[in-house]
Parts: sequence; C-alpha cells; structure tokens
Amino acid sequence: MEDELLYKKSVPIDVLRLDRIHPVISGNKWFKLKYHLQEAIGQNKKGILTFGGAWSNHLVATALACRQANLQSIGIIRGEKPATLSATLQEVQDYGMQLQFVSREAYSNEAAIIPGLQLQHPDHFIVPQGGQSHLGVLGAAEILELAPIKSYSHISCATGTGTMLAGLVHAALPHQKVIGICTLKMPDADDNSLNTFVKPYAAGPASYANWRRGEKTSPRLEEGVDKIGEPVKNYRIFYDYHFGGYARKTGELLRFMNSIYQKHELPTDFVYTGKLLFGLMHLVQNDHFQPGSRILMVHSGGLQGNRSLPAGTLTFL
Repeated sequence: MEDELLYKKSVPIDVLRLDRIHPVISGNKWFKLKYHLQEAIGQNKKGILTFGGAWSNHLVATALACRQANLQSIGIIRGEKPATLSATLQEVQDYGMQLQFVSREAYSNEAAIIPGLQLQHPDHFIVPQGGQSHLGVLGAAEILELAPIKSYSHISCATGTGTMLAGLVHAALPHQKVIGICTLKMPDADDNSLNTFVKPYAAGPASYANWRRGEKTSPRLEEGVDKIGEPVKNYRIFYDYHFGGYARKTGELLRFMNSIYQKHELPTDFVYTGKLLFGLMHLVQNDHFQPGSRILMVHSGGLQGNRSLPAGTLTFL
C-alpha cells in the first residue's frame, strides 16, 4: 500500500489478497475447509454439516465446495426462518445446501446441540462454525506459503473464531509477531475464549506435539517460554476495533472503507477486513510499531457480506 501515513512512520503494509483466490470460495475459507473436506471424503461421509448466520461467508464457501466435491451440505442457521431469505442464504440454497433454522438460544450453545445433530445426520461430517477446529487451523497455517514471509516483522489478520489467527501463529517464524484484530466484543483478557483457543498453537514444537497427544496445558506465554522451556510464538490480540460487536458498523468505519478503496482500490468488508485495516492504521498512527517494521496484512475475503448493506453505502459495490 502506497500511503502517506505509512511512509511518514516508515511502517509499510503489504496486503496478501486472498479475496482473489476464487470468486465464491474466497479468502481464508478454502484453507479452513480443505482438511475438513478431506476428512469427510476419507470417512466416506455423504456430506458436511456446518453452522452460520444469514450472511455467513463460511456457509457460501462450504456449500459450493461441497457441490464441487460431490458432497451434500447442511447449514444450521442462527435464528428463525425469515419470510424472505437473505441473498447469501438464497445463494447457498442454489448450491444445494439444505437449510435448518434453530433458535438463537440453541445456536449459541453449539456444543450442546452437536450430539443431537450427529444422531440426526450420522452420514455427515460436522464442521464447527468458521471451521474452528484443529483441521481448520492446519489449513489456515498454509496461508503463509503464498508469500515470501521472511522479511516481515509482523503478520496481521482479522479474527472471529480465531481459526485463521491460530494458523498464522502456528506458521509464523520465530522473529515475527502476529497481530489479531478482534471483530467481536469480548473481554480484553488472557482467559477469554478466543485467546484460549489460539494459545496452544503458539507452543514450541515439542510442547505442541505433547498438547496434540492430549496434554492440554498451554504454554506460559508471559514468560516467553512454554512448559518445557521452548520459545513460544509471539502474538497479540487487540480488542478495541470491533465497532460495537460482531457484524456491527458505524459511519466512521464505512467512510474509512470507502476512503481506502478510493486511495488504493482495495475492497474491504465491514465485518472483518475493514476493521482489520482500520485497526492497523490506528496502531501505526499511534506509534505502536517501531520505524522499519514491515507488516503483512492477510485479506481474508468475505466481501459477499457487504450485500447486506443498503445500496450506495459503499462506493465499490
């Protein structure tokens, strides 16, 4: 990005445009789905069952990926069935996904409803919301194979479930710090659900292997080493750029997104990448990064969600 602020602060930002990978299975979605699809096929399952909301990027990608893999797909949708489907839900239905609506209360406790869903659909492989599982993390870790990452001091991404963030932390080099911009409203604390999910993937190789074998003790990140003395990966999550919560937005955010597109022809979405870039620019402005730092921003796609905005809100729709 050629930007006056970045030039002034001597902190360049390069953007890894995952949104260009595929028009539908966009951004980080393929990476998070890859090993789930392989596992479903390997177990001779007929399809995949997964979760999402009315404008879910994950559902769109899953529906088309399943169709291309000759798998059935079932989407468990948050909330009561509306009189008119959103453009996203209509699209996933067109790709062949069967929709099953559940109350918001039931949906909020995904772990509690999974056993019943598995009994109802024993021939379907269950993928958690956003691909949040070890398989999703392993796929997300492969994102950094697309860029020559050695020269970057920082790698950054937007985070919701934490799946991509965990993958980037797992794949980052020892000298790098991974920055996650949280798009949800949650406590700024080490013991929140997001950090709890990500933390084990920061462990050194031996401790990580122990953890995968069932030893669930996470590394002591505050000491800079894990429980057996290996250096841990360096990461930090920022919680100040959610603009009111998940999928919430303000005029300030939308104006910023339009400005970024006008200056750089870089489309962003209001759920993830708009908040990510806003947060990074704010951190640069406030001298969070040392001069000479070099940041790789991972654009996670998800632009289809902008369809939920009124016409004319964004100049690049």
